[in-house]
Amino acid sequence: MDGLVAVGAPDELEFAAKAGRQISVLVHMPVPETSGPEALQKEARALRAAAGVICTSSSAAGILKARGLPNARVALPGADPAPPATGSRPPHLLAVAALLPNKDQRLTVAGLAGIKDLEWTASLVGSEQVDPAYARQVEEAIARSGLAGRVQLRGELTGDALEAEWNRADLSLLVSREEAFGMVVTESLARGVPVVVRLGTGAVEALDLASLKDADGGMRLPGAALTLPRGGEADAAVLGRTLRQWLENHAVQRDWRSRALEARGLLPDWEKTAGNVVRALTGAG
Repeated sequence: MDGLVAVGAPDELEFAAKAGRQISVLVHMPVPETSGPEALQKEARALRAAAGVICTSSSAAGILKARGLPNARVALPGADPAPPATGSRPPHLLAVAALLPNKDQRLTVAGLAGIKDLEWTASLVGSEQVDPAYARQVEEAIARSGLAGRVQLRGELTGDALEAEWNRADLSLLVSREEAFGMVVTESLARGVPVVVRLGTGAVEALDLASLKDADGGMRLPGAALTLPRGGEADAAVLGRTLRQWLENHAVQRDWRSRALEARGLLPDWEKTAGNVVRALTGAG
């Protein structure tokens, strides 16, 4: 059972457990602390009644463990193979996520506003219908920043239209405030496109999957994980400085691109994910 359904149905899971039914729950994202004690209590009841819990990231499993819930097994998402992105001139930046406060597209826009003197273009790809009020805020922020001609709101894309956006990308951004894993990170790396994420979220785990070791044993990320403590202008300045360094320093561009291209061969595939799920369901391994 999907976790989004399970946490809303603790009575049903407890009834099923008493009836001897073996129901496992797949948790993509634990209930946020901000949801309040009632929602957290429902999550606890549902997951304790489950025969097993599978999380799609180590960070999600760690959150549940900290809440005193059953130890969860982890099955990281796989990545579909994709051809390397061609990129663009001037460089094109891409943020793929529904327009939601948690995804923090307003921070992305604020960071881009600080580098208006450089040449680049950007696209925000994601549904504007989930939270129309926030989508309007993002659109207004683009207009206020004088970026209307450079930052496009592309809406939700699929198929060839989405692939075309990936193909023209040189860098992708996922600065979500909370993220259990961030499949868009591995989707980006599968195309050799480096990624900038927020430190302290599960997106770092996705970026770490394809990290490479230096000669001295240090880790080299195919992109960057930024400390963004939700400090408004301070966060925008950090993001802006990182983007400026990447745009102005061609050695950094080449290095990140090289790491991302190497990362393509290190990503787990969906067969491995399926195997981990099967082992979790059967208690093997």
